[in-house]
Amino acid sequence: MANQSKPNEIRIIRVYDAPVKAVWDAWTDPEQRAQWLGPRGFTSTTHSKDMRPGGIWHYTMYGPDGTVYPNKTVYHEIVEHAKLVYDHGGYDDRPPLFRVTVLFKEVKGKTHMEMTMTLPTAEAAKEISVFIKKAGGNATWDRLAEYLEEQATGKQMFVINRSFAVPIEKMFEMWTDPKHFSLWLPPTGFTMEFIEADIKPGGSTFYCMTGQGNMKMYGKAHYLKIEKPDRLVYTQQFCDEKGNMARHPMAPTWPEFMLTSVEFTAEGPEQTRVTVTWEPHGKFTPEELAVFVQARGGMTQGWTGSFDKLEAYLAPA
Repeated sequence: MANQSKPNEIRIIRVYDAPVKAVWDAWTDPEQRAQWLGPRGFTSTTHSKDMRPGGIWHYTMYGPDGTVYPNKTVYHEIVEHAKLVYDHGGYDDRPPLFRVTVLFKEVKGKTHMEMTMTLPTAEAAKEISVFIKKAGGNATWDRLAEYLEEQATGKQMFVINRSFAVPIEKMFEMWTDPKHFSLWLPPTGFTMEFIEADIKPGGSTFYCMTGQGNMKMYGKAHYLKIEKPDRLVYTQQFCDEKGNMARHPMAPTWPEFMLTSVEFTAEGPEQTRVTVTWEPHGKFTPEELAVFVQARGGMTQGWTGSFDKLEAYLAPA
């Protein structure tokens, strides 16, 4: 859920490991923005763009099901490398849905991006927030992180964020205590049991996930870094019931090892944003990398299901 500063606003905060100019260009260059704009599976085409106060950006978005979404963005304020203000969601036959303010600030070589969507009423903000989540719109900002990383280093990564209404220490506990971890991490329809669990730097876990029809998947994780309460880094691999390394039971060309990085960011005393970054680790083939890249949509679904379970698990009784 996005962090809200006022009832009629939806606020999204991200920190990108890229200088402000790179993030600004990714936002304002139509060719670059087409590489990340929209939920996973969406594409876009710019027809014209007049980027100045009073200028208009005409573009069309295309959903994975073929649905066409014509759009007209009207700019109100532009401060290079610092601020954008524009109306979003309108077209010739309809008024805009909301006004967007985006602030860019460079901090130690990284870019702090704060985006606020202002709607007429609190009810409208709630409806749009639900719609964005259902449509997978929050993945837009994860796609931007992936695009910036690829441009800077050539790496292909998967990124997903979610904010939770709990203190950072509580969230860290959810990821490092097996009795909590096993209850929310498995994909929807699966349960998880730890056979061995030693969650500490240099420690490992050995687990089994059980799905429909008693299908079992075994895996191991090895913890490289644990920096309480800010960060976890661990590798993962599939294995058999005896702990011997094995391939993904349903995807034999999936990379053998994955590197998972989890960043915890306090967005307030009772609000924590979790950023998960996933990438192939060690040796992998071009075919395995291609399978990983093509699976990003499925990864978003899987992690969204896990995060939904975590949100429900954390909800007051």
